[in-house]
Amino acid sequence: MTTVEHSPALTPLRQARERFLTGRPLPDDVPDEVLAAWRRARFFGVRHDLDGSVPAPELPADSALLEAARPVLERIAPALGHSALLLTDERLRVLWSTGEVPGDDRCRDLSEREVGHNSAALALRTRRRAEVHGPEHFLDVWQDVSAVSVPLLAPDSGQVLGTVTVASGLCAGCGPHPGAALAEATAAAVEAELLARSRTAERVLLDAYTRAAPGPARAVVALDGRNRLVSEAAVRLATPQVLTALERASTNEESYDIALPEGAGCTAGITPVRHEGRVLGIVAVLEARATEVPPPSPRPALALAGGSVPWRHAVARAVELARVHEPLLLTGERGTGKTALARELLGERVPLVADAAESPELGVKYSELADGRPLLLRHAERLAQPDVAALNSLLDEHPDVFLLVTYTPGTPPGPCFQRLLDTLAPRSVAVPALRERPEDVRELLPVLAPRPAPGQPPLTWTLDALRALEEHPWPGNVTELAHVVRALAEHRRVTGPVRRAELPDPVREGPAARRLSPMEHAERAAILGALRRHGGNKARAAAALGIGRATLYRKLRGYRDMP
Repeated sequence: MTTVEHSPALTPLRQARERFLTGRPLPDDVPDEVLAAWRRARFFGVRHDLDGSVPAPELPADSALLEAARPVLERIAPALGHSALLLTDERLRVLWSTGEVPGDDRCRDLSEREVGHNSAALALRTRRRAEVHGPEHFLDVWQDVSAVSVPLLAPDSGQVLGTVTVASGLCAGCGPHPGAALAEATAAAVEAELLARSRTAERVLLDAYTRAAPGPARAVVALDGRNRLVSEAAVRLATPQVLTALERASTNEESYDIALPEGAGCTAGITPVRHEGRVLGIVAVLEARATEVPPPSPRPALALAGGSVPWRHAVARAVELARVHEPLLLTGERGTGKTALARELLGERVPLVADAAESPELGVKYSELADGRPLLLRHAERLAQPDVAALNSLLDEHPDVFLLVTYTPGTPPGPCFQRLLDTLAPRSVAVPALRERPEDVRELLPVLAPRPAPGQPPLTWTLDALRALEEHPWPGNVTELAHVVRALAEHRRVTGPVRRAELPDPVREGPAARRLSPMEHAERAAILGALRRHGGNKARAAAALGIGRATLYRKLRGYRDMP
């Protein structure tokens, strides 16, 4: 590929980069995001001169993303001209590329830990289109390169699967990149192909399930990692532990009997479901052991249920911070599980508990904390002014006090309360809303459901009902989901899996408002992320995003009732 003369608009940034690399003071006009990216690269030990090749990552042997994207990429490749086109997975490993860009023979891993700032890493982090030009890169080899990247989102869950990047010679200005429309169109075509393939996979799984369960008497379960089909006869045998074991077997290549958890009360014969040479899932035929009844088994703690990336990240950070008995702030919308997570972090320790929602004037004797006993302070946003002042004084005198605080952002905090939030911000964890982790709904359902009476089967769900639950925005988060599950368990008069028709009207009918576009999803995610980082302070979040506060309020109102 060819390059153009250095853009005058980028000359100050190019000079600032040289000063950064040589350890000289920087001018004040370097964008904060670029400077932070350079500092991260230095922290990770990235060499700007790319001395030697970056270790080639181990690529997956069978990538569903690459399989779906390859036909799209090969159709587009002839129209690239002097640009390069790259596909990465969610770990920013380059799965496919064409065209030429400096360093592409060595940079097969685009993570910031390996090559520093680049558009693919930025798009993955922000979940929206991102551009990086010339000296914004950390590597010398990319100083004459402009690149634009678009994230690829899973059609069912919205999870980021990878990125599409168009790279070219340095653009005449700082943006927009001339390949932005091509990158957007490529990403849209790949996502459409992923959607078509997922629907095909669901039909194939359903056909295999129907063939294996010709009548109601046979206990059959079909799974593909996303969907579960459970026959009425399998409901009693398919406990959550059995289903988890079957999920782990869903990618095996041959039919065989697996070892189910001890006391499962059944055996399972597994047949892989294949389509076009690939294993899509499994069909398991369950056989009860005549002399054994599945005993009740311990369920995972509610605060730890969930395997989505946002939830695992929040829990991991909370566990890491809680190892040091110092103040910890858990922020998030109402009903997200902040208190449950706090209690799980405390383990066997019995805390003092104060709830500002029950009594804004707590009157807590904070001196009682001197013996090391933790304090769990709930609904800090409702604290009376004297208690806020007392907490600020306590943290000034004893910054290492063992204090867990839950906070639900809402109205703008006053100066005294903002000071408290600023003090706790370095040790804060943003608990994601349930709509930001819809894939966790299936793991939460067996934890939220009451234990069945002896001899009764656990609550299970049809595929259609699960989809409705996952698509609902859940403004009340996990608390609202728990109310729905418990009401169904206590009041339903039919047997078998819960059907969509049994769900409450708002959940069954789905959101009335239109669906967000991919760009609106990315925009809303960026706004929510900024609000979490700034403790719910809308003025600071707006400033960080580069928009006016009135614009932020307008966008929040527009998104409030959307799925």
